[in-house]
Amino acid sequence: MSAPLRGATRRDLQVEISAQQVWLMISAAMVLLMTPGLGLFYGGMTRAKAALNMIMMSFISAGIVGVIWVLWGYSMTTGDGVLGIFGNPFANFGLQNLMGSPDLIKAGYSATFAIITVALISGAIADRAKFSAWAVFVPIWITVVYCPLAYMIWGGGLMSGGAISAVFGQVIDFAGGAVVEISSGTAALVLAVIVGQRHGFAKDPNHRPHNIPFIMLGAAILWFGWFGFNGGAATSAEQAGLIWINTLVTPAAAMLSWLVAEKIRHGHPTSLGAASGVVAGLVAITPSCANISPVAAIGLGLVAGAACAVFVDLKYRFGLDDSLDVVGVHLGAGLIGTLALGFIAFPVDGQGGGLFYGGGVQQLIAQTAAVVITLLLSGIGTLIIGRAINKTIGFRVSREAETAGVDLSEHAESAYAFGETGNGFRPLSHAIPHAAAASHAPAESSSPANGNTAQRHAKEDSFA
Repeated sequence: MSAPLRGATRRDLQVEISAQQVWLMISAAMVLLMTPGLGLFYGGMTRAKAALNMIMMSFISAGIVGVIWVLWGYSMTTGDGVLGIFGNPFANFGLQNLMGSPDLIKAGYSATFAIITVALISGAIADRAKFSAWAVFVPIWITVVYCPLAYMIWGGGLMSGGAISAVFGQVIDFAGGAVVEISSGTAALVLAVIVGQRHGFAKDPNHRPHNIPFIMLGAAILWFGWFGFNGGAATSAEQAGLIWINTLVTPAAAMLSWLVAEKIRHGHPTSLGAASGVVAGLVAITPSCANISPVAAIGLGLVAGAACAVFVDLKYRFGLDDSLDVVGVHLGAGLIGTLALGFIAFPVDGQGGGLFYGGGVQQLIAQTAAVVITLLLSGIGTLIIGRAINKTIGFRVSREAETAGVDLSEHAESAYAFGETGNGFRPLSHAIPHAAAASHAPAESSSPANGNTAQRHAKEDSFA
């Protein structure tokens, strides 16, 4: 398509843009929308007094990663690599070398993947993490963990034409089963262990989700955005059609199997289960959306939904406070979807394919190698980063701040007014007494007339 360039000084000056480039830009916008959608999804799953903090953790991820991606992030995932592990961060620093090139569209699209990947991790430490610690964690993790993984699997590194693929075979990860889902799920597991359990974990009934409509809306936005997430890189109409159908049917099947599993195990199919099943199916189809048939996609969804419904309950058995089920859904379904390619990937031009297509074990070996490397890189990298932050500035808020709510202690705001001010904002001095002292403002709890304001706010904010 062709359209006049606004502000052009010559009448014959035209801007040429292909339909594929337009679709990539639209897909990038869809994927970017997934991050605030994730904020709603996570925000609804928390207690009322932590909803804004959860949404803010998604928003700050977009802010930090957006800047990093322009400066050095994109450069680290493309071009000439260092030992096949990461790209030269200075090769396209600031994207100056891409000015005047359509590659800027690809850079923007890839940025949205990095943004939502790190935002996913935040759900494992809901209700109790310092916002400042999270803001430090995000840029380091993206640089040390995500960029090398993206380069190794997508950018021509060790697992995409490099030494590892030469030994184990070519990895299939079309939209990020390993790069996005397994890496974020592994990081979530490690951070949940470092930060520790919430006070009252598995005992306090107020830890249940406080806003189911938020969860359903967030899941709907995620499902919508995932068509761009999976389909943005399609290179033909035939491939795009297959991706679209698979992105529709796998989460649909996963939702149904999750609800059946809930009914059998707990007696009731729930709205939270339906939303979680959709997300589990989306995660599972991510690596294989362009490489399996629609019938196989249905089977994948049925397995992923039922399995993840069981996985999320295991946190209580093992005492892992994965607050919003990041490990159970994203790591669990990510592993299922990535390894499933070793069985159900169809052959390309009569070559390769999974075991069910007579392709032998080679694809399963390649997928397993990718899983192991991702688990090690994300697990070890997150452990080092998380422990360093925890030992220096600390990753967790105080018990008083957690009780009063991290919305108040970290942001001096509340998602709900509770009939008090009408605008959802309270001064920081109302949050917790020690916060008032730190800001050199008198704590209202010292006034006999007012009573213990911090305790009153904590009680008001604790509805689920």
